[in-house]
Amino acid sequence: MKRKVLIVTHGGRPAAVTASNDAVRELTRAGFEVALHNDALVRDFGEEMAAARVREGVASCDVVIVLGGDGSILRATELTHGTGVPILGVNLGHVGFLAELEPGNITEMVKRLDACDYTVEERTVAAVTVHRPGEDEPMTGWGLNEATIEKAERMRMIEVGIEVDDRPLSSFGCDGVVIATSTGSTAHAFSGGGPVMWPNTDALLMVPLAAHALFARPLVIGPQSSFSVTILDTSAVPAVLTCDGRRTIDLPIGSRVDVKISDQPIRFARLFDAAFTDRLVSKFALPIKGWRQTASEAMVASDAPASELPHSDGPASDVPGDPTPVPTSPEAG
Repeated sequence: MKRKVLIVTHGGRPAAVTASNDAVRELTRAGFEVALHNDALVRDFGEEMAAARVREGVASCDVVIVLGGDGSILRATELTHGTGVPILGVNLGHVGFLAELEPGNITEMVKRLDACDYTVEERTVAAVTVHRPGEDEPMTGWGLNEATIEKAERMRMIEVGIEVDDRPLSSFGCDGVVIATSTGSTAHAFSGGGPVMWPNTDALLMVPLAAHALFARPLVIGPQSSFSVTILDTSAVPAVLTCDGRRTIDLPIGSRVDVKISDQPIRFARLFDAAFTDRLVSKFALPIKGWRQTASEAMVASDAPASELPHSDGPASDVPGDPTPVPTSPEAG
């Protein structure tokens, strides 16, 4: 039985078209059955990609390859969510936190896939339940990066009530609230002043946005706990919930949003054993020059060949062939 790969790409990008042609050629030569999914923007809240998931036979794929940036990878998670099929990202964007390799490594990627020489990493997903006034049945959704609750009108604030494990914690006026996974801690939550959480941290992070309160600091809860955010009756305007910057739903005054860790993680195929610390250094171009020992000092101390020593003369890359990037705002975690 032939192994199957689904390629998700953005047809409007010339670089993506070129990379897609290269990937199809190499995969076909290696004996894979290749299917193509032309990525499209869909902004509905809920399981709007379920039909495409079934139609394109995602559940029978060995892997879903995404040619694009972090935004394209986030959109591809809608195809793989609930199937257990891993995503392998080829970075054609800017930061590429979720991507595994650069376009120049496609031949090596196919060789590794052909030999099943890769590992699978699971990332925590936030499960979202929305209760709106006057509606008997709640709506459900999810986010790999985050669920963000923001004011629906620019000139006014929303008033929110915060609960942890169904116990009231605080209330305040704000522009919004971000509830992020560890993956999303380097995205919207990071821009809002939240901490960076390592991807293996099984937790949820809440970051208030422009809150008018003394006790409005980022909060982190464990895997068995949950956050709840209510749009209070005192709120001047309604709110909007957005999952992963993509799927939205209106939140009238009186709505309640419950967020906990889902039992369905998103899986990523990893070809390289790169530490998350190195990924941070690479993607943010962090200054590590002069940190501890230089490479030459370490070589003298250990008598080890230079190829086995950590480089401390500039930002390290987390994937082979990845050039030192220009610092940009993270698109995703």
